[in-house]
Amino acid sequence: MGPRKAFLFSPFLLWSQSRGVRLMFLLLTLHLGNCVDKADDEDDEDLTVNKTWVLAPKIHEGDVTQILNSLLQGYDNKLRPDIGVRPTVIETDVYVNSIGPVDPINMEYTIDIIFAQTWFDSRLKFNSTMKVLMLNSNMVGKIWIPDTFFRNSRKSDAHWITTPNRLLRIWNDGRVLYTLRLTINAECYLQLHNFPMDEHSCPLEFSSYGYPKNEIEYKWKKPSVEVADPKYWRLYQFAFVGLRNSTEICHTISGDYVIMTIFFDLSRRMGYFTIQTYIPCILTVVLSWVSFWINKDAVPARTSLALMEYGTLHYFTSNKKVKTARDRKIKSKASISPGLHPGSTLIPMNSISLPQGEDDYGYQCLEGKDCASFFCCFEDCKTGSWREGRIHIRIAKIDSYSRIFFPTAFALFNLVYWVGYLYL
Repeated sequence: MGPRKAFLFSPFLLWSQSRGVRLMFLLLTLHLGNCVDKADDEDDEDLTVNKTWVLAPKIHEGDVTQILNSLLQGYDNKLRPDIGVRPTVIETDVYVNSIGPVDPINMEYTIDIIFAQTWFDSRLKFNSTMKVLMLNSNMVGKIWIPDTFFRNSRKSDAHWITTPNRLLRIWNDGRVLYTLRLTINAECYLQLHNFPMDEHSCPLEFSSYGYPKNEIEYKWKKPSVEVADPKYWRLYQFAFVGLRNSTEICHTISGDYVIMTIFFDLSRRMGYFTIQTYIPCILTVVLSWVSFWINKDAVPARTSLALMEYGTLHYFTSNKKVKTARDRKIKSKASISPGLHPGSTLIPMNSISLPQGEDDYGYQCLEGKDCASFFCCFEDCKTGSWREGRIHIRIAKIDSYSRIFFPTAFALFNLVYWVGYLYL
């Protein structure tokens, strides 16, 4: 019975053993898979680290200091690059922060710019994994810098708050970039013969102060001039039209110099003068015509109108002048006799009172009436016979003719004025 039982249970034992082998094989497979995944992850991490190390190598502070020390060792900042070999080429570009205000009295304008210069200095080449050295203003005085100055500048200010607004970049091939921020009051001679419809080109000129053309050559970079948003500029009466740049050679006793010029085109805004000058003056002239429709016997009305016209013109002329103590003194003296004010430009003829009665300057009519001018000014004198060469015209007729003549003449004047200023 024993061997038979063993025979009967042998398949069960074989099945149990094969099941254990399968479990062991499955566990071994899972373990190997985890090992492979961990190995792949470690490989990926190493690959990422290696890529990072290649793209951004770690540079120590000592390495940069060593590069700068080696560049400045034996460097003479009093000598320009390639002296005695070829001219040094300076590429320039300008970024305009703002323009204005424009001062038409002193013939100047204010401009805020960032001025950039680029050149090559073979003495500043270096071998390193770094492509460019980004430095501040402390390095500027240790290398050669172009002696550029602004020829039409009356006053220039460099910005020093909170630190000097200067930038220096040195590339490993010897290229140098130097920028600084400046505020300049530059000359701009305004041509005011078309005022207030005038247009101007305000220049900004710069060149080398001591190096002629055979030593330093200036060239424009591309883009050469860029501007900020003009809507924040303080131009007030002017509008920014555009800009252009040019290069020319100036011949002097000390040599030929390259002059770089930027022209800023400005046009005066007409809206300001239309509201402040043209419309008030036109209304004042039209107001003076009202007296032609007032009865000649209404002396108070005509006089009041004349005084109102005089006061209006005096207001506009006095606002255009800079008041000083002397002007106020003259004004106080002249206020006693307003008809003799030295600044008055309008004395309406209808406000003049003609003398009546006998005097030595009258002209005697045949009927014994006295007339004080070429015109017959009194109704009781209109029937008299005038002396030879005198004119006999009635005041009522003068008003009738003036109602047509003055508006027509003013309309023709405006036609010629606007056509001449705007289109000729």
